[in-house]
Amino acid sequence: MFNVVRSSNCLYILRPATRTALQVKHSSTFTIRNPPKHAPREVPTPLVLCSASHWDLGTRNNLIPQSFASMLAEKGHTCIQVDFGPPGESEKCSSSQSLVGHLSEELKVNLRLSGNPFPPVIFARGFASLIAQTYISSHPAQGLFMISPPLSNASLFPSILPTPLGEFDYELKFPVAVMAHPAEMDQLRKYSRLGQNELVDLIEHDNLEGQDAFMKIEQWLDELGI
Repeated sequence: MFNVVRSSNCLYILRPATRTALQVKHSSTFTIRNPPKHAPREVPTPLVLCSASHWDLGTRNNLIPQSFASMLAEKGHTCIQVDFGPPGESEKCSSSQSLVGHLSEELKVNLRLSGNPFPPVIFARGFASLIAQTYISSHPAQGLFMISPPLSNASLFPSILPTPLGEFDYELKFPVAVMAHPAEMDQLRKYSRLGQNELVDLIEHDNLEGQDAFMKIEQWLDELGI
């Protein structure tokens, strides 16, 4: 079951799990932010902004700023914001592969519920980059923009991932960009498949939440013609 709440230009879809006195509620949030009536245009390609604050808690890789979605909507983009939560007890995943697969499937279902038929451009930060890459390995997308992605899947086991997870090997058939702090980018260039692929746009910035970072995203979308 999904709970749907509409407010102004936003549609909120909450996916709850059951709660008992000894359980913490597990859920993902899914928000559709439509362009306002005064927007200069209405872009058909949706932008999906993915975060996973449950796994990134206590790190600087947290939510994509709410202001980014607001500013993009003002420019005519439909923004779909997702913050992934852990599966409920009835959906418990014993392996990392089943975990990211489950969350990728959840993203697919939510995108279908949004009613937008066009392949999205996906933005993902931190742990959500794994979910986004799992999704685009099997589903169409017009672009993928990752902010501070993990250096590798192997680097997350056993501290975050429950079991080893193989590295992604999808072909880059669409534009891909990575934005990170300079020190992070140095590591990505040395050790990451993404940082070593000449087809990936690498964007360094000291502040990944500010206006300058937003302008880099806007410029990248312009280059895509979106």
